Amino acid sequence: MSTSTTTQIRGRVAYIFQRNPVVDITPITPDDDTMWAAASMTPEQIQLSGTTHPVWVWANLPDATRKRYPRRISYEALQNFSTAIAASAWSSMIGNQHVYAIDLHVTDYEALTTLLSFIERTIGEGNGHIGSVGIQFKTPFYRYYRETQVAKNNELSFILDIRVEEESEVPLYGQSPAVYPTPVNNGSTSEAWSAAYARAYNLISQMTLEEKVNVTRGYPGTCTGNTGSVPRLGYAPLCLADAPDGIRGQEFVSAFPAGIHVAATFDRDLQYQYGVALGEEYRGKGINIALGPVAGPLGRVATGGRNWEGLSNDPYLAGAAMGLVTKGMQDSGVIAVPKHYLLNEQEYRRRPSALGEAISSNIDDRTIRELYAWPFMDALKAGAASVMSSYQRVNNSYVSQNSKLLNGILKTELGFEGFVVSDWGGQYTGIASANAGLDITMPSAGYWGGNLTLAVNNGTVSEERVNDMVARQLAAFYYLKQDENYPPPSIHSSTQKQMPVNVQGDHRTLIREIGAAGTVLLKNINNALPLKSPQFLNIYGYDAQTSPSPWMDPSRYGGGYAVNFGWKTLNGTLITGGGSGGATPAYVISPFQAIQDRVISQTPPGNLRWDFYSGNPTAYVNAEACLVFINSYASESFDRVNLTDEFSDNLVNNVAANCSNTIVVVHSAGIRLIEAWIDNPNVTSVLFAGLPGQESGNSLAKVLFGDVSPSGRLPYTIARQESDYGSPEVVNGSVSMDYFPQSDFAEGLYIDYRHFDREGIEPRFEFGFGLSYSEFEYGMALNVTDMGSNIDEYPNPNVRIVQGGHPQLWDTLFEVSIDITNVGDVYAHEVAQLYVTVPGNESPVRQLRGFERLPLEAGQTKSFVFPLTRRDFSVWDVVAQQWRLQRGSYDIAVGASSRDLRADGLVQIN
Repeated sequence: MSTSTTTQIRGRVAYIFQRNPVVDITPITPDDDTMWAAASMTPEQIQLSGTTHPVWVWANLPDATRKRYPRRISYEALQNFSTAIAASAWSSMIGNQHVYAIDLHVTDYEALTTLLSFIERTIGEGNGHIGSVGIQFKTPFYRYYRETQVAKNNELSFILDIRVEEESEVPLYGQSPAVYPTPVNNGSTSEAWSAAYARAYNLISQMTLEEKVNVTRGYPGTCTGNTGSVPRLGYAPLCLADAPDGIRGQEFVSAFPAGIHVAATFDRDLQYQYGVALGEEYRGKGINIALGPVAGPLGRVATGGRNWEGLSNDPYLAGAAMGLVTKGMQDSGVIAVPKHYLLNEQEYRRRPSALGEAISSNIDDRTIRELYAWPFMDALKAGAASVMSSYQRVNNSYVSQNSKLLNGILKTELGFEGFVVSDWGGQYTGIASANAGLDITMPSAGYWGGNLTLAVNNGTVSEERVNDMVARQLAAFYYLKQDENYPPPSIHSSTQKQMPVNVQGDHRTLIREIGAAGTVLLKNINNALPLKSPQFLNIYGYDAQTSPSPWMDPSRYGGGYAVNFGWKTLNGTLITGGGSGGATPAYVISPFQAIQDRVISQTPPGNLRWDFYSGNPTAYVNAEACLVFINSYASESFDRVNLTDEFSDNLVNNVAANCSNTIVVVHSAGIRLIEAWIDNPNVTSVLFAGLPGQESGNSLAKVLFGDVSPSGRLPYTIARQESDYGSPEVVNGSVSMDYFPQSDFAEGLYIDYRHFDREGIEPRFEFGFGLSYSEFEYGMALNVTDMGSNIDEYPNPNVRIVQGGHPQLWDTLFEVSIDITNVGDVYAHEVAQLYVTVPGNESPVRQLRGFERLPLEAGQTKSFVFPLTRRDFSVWDVVAQQWRLQRGSYDIAVGASSRDLRADGLVQIN
């Protein structure tokens, strides 16, 4: 706690809007009897915000002559300047009686909102008062007032008395403190990285500055993106391509299940195999850098348009899958790019436009570490050689220039050895982004190119920083051994006059297995499933078939066209979502096709009746079952309007009204509410079939006809009503007229089941829920083994950081096991889940900290084992800025879902 101090600020501020991000500070001529002072910023704090315009700071300290200093200032430096004034941070240097006078000519939106926010925060906190406020605009399309009053000459005149009662070590909410400089990397976290960096710097030593700069930018070409090259030294451009569930827009490639479907398997081996197969196809096409996997969005917003790309909205499940998929991809030789780092949780206003800046995800340090950055830690621990920055702002600083996220958390705290690449068009400044830790801009030069060369020559960016940018890219290239017999790009072959390369191999078998394993059985009355050699089936719904039109066939157009099977165009089945995350299949096996094949081939052959188009079809009364196929679509670029649709709900109820054995299959890009018909007594079975990829029908048939017992588990909570999720209202347009939209993550750690548990809300189906054709019995007690690891309150500060964070975070503290028996009549997989309750009332009721999927023959018993690491028990200490292992009793529970817990125990940490 500091003593209360008061600082008076006087000055004039004129705001002029332009797109060019510049902040010019010029002095007001002081009165002779006035002592003037300005920020004494370090070179690391003083950065140009995107151009080479000079910034002048006038300073006259008590024991010095008046000097004029040329300075360059960034968003964050301006923010620090404002914050420091408010906190009287320089009181030891200038005392408490100095008068600050500044005349700001602000031509940058973020700098403006930073200063306005500063003024707004300080007024009212002490005895502050404001005279008259007005803002001058050069752009006519918008006027921004923050409880202001237009004054003469549209200038802001203010006198503020700021009283600071307390100085905190915790960063202010909604502000992103500056972290400079970018750590210069040399591969110190492992021998493999060290060798890769040695080779990288050897090549860099032979490059000119212009050649180095050229490597940091994107170029057009046959790939989604292409890096610059150095032909003189034999360094070719690297090829980047979408998507996280298969190569988009290419021929002879596979469309794998989407991320959310892979997460629903709760199967670590399948998640790794998925990554290996993806990597094999990318490498086979000569693609160096695969833009995936995805853990951002995590799934904070239930209606988020890209939630389906991610690997669950639980950080532990998403992290485990993220690490395994990343490892699998890179074991195949391709550079994986975990994305979107960080906090891109909605599509609405994710990017700046003429209407205003991008949304700012405002969040505290603990929630960043324990929720949203958690999966990226797993990806880095698995060796991820790249990370993609997201579009939006975090704590009012764009991610691509947010030095805390890039320099501070990613490259320092988590020891990241690889390169950060911007999302396409996601760079908004030049020098600020370079110094904040961005390494490659896509898809063009962006704000770099010749400007970056100029910045090095005039000293605003160090050549050491440029060397580091290039070294990170080259080291990743060498780390994955892409200089050793890596094939050249072979994509868009129809436009390049070369033979196409078929990279599918036998991946259809894996796709089929994952599709079946990720299918979740939600309801099964009177053993309606599995179907047993049915003689008469009715099939209804637009989702049962593939598109009847040949124009949807990608082979008709060649590889240059990215045909998107995510669309419900012409009432086709849904196998993936829309946007850049959707793969392009060489073929699609529809549910109808697979069911038809099974029924016709059985002995004796069965009969089918179908109606794919009507919303109120006629049911064939002699049918043994009526199968209704519906879906729920989502896509990049927009968030979902709601979590239901009336047509589909009416279709289900209309069929059920005339069919007492109605089986509903839902292909869904994320959460889909089913309250309209789930309690209908004629709806006997419900399957959530997710986004299963090109083998959709075949994987579904394996479950429908009992070839496999369903073992998928919900990777999210299905609520009874949309309001139960507590989704932030910004996605519905309520901030559409706010020039600087803000999204406060005020719920903190409490999203999805954590939110339901805290608020006492009863879901329709809880996180982790899923039925089986068999039954399982859990042992009465948990076996807990202390592994003897260090349990100091904080990790040893003298231990070298490795990629993924402090190595002690990954130490296994305890091992928990339980015996589970298949007491049913059929071979089946059980998915056991372990949840931990952290002592105290500032953590969620329970958090997933372990899962295992194992096969069990009828009557067989197996031991399910869960290793628990230091990280699994730790919380982020916002004051110490470290992971803290709290003292006390930790509740451990194991069960079949987050609310079906069969055995529990205690772990004591003293």
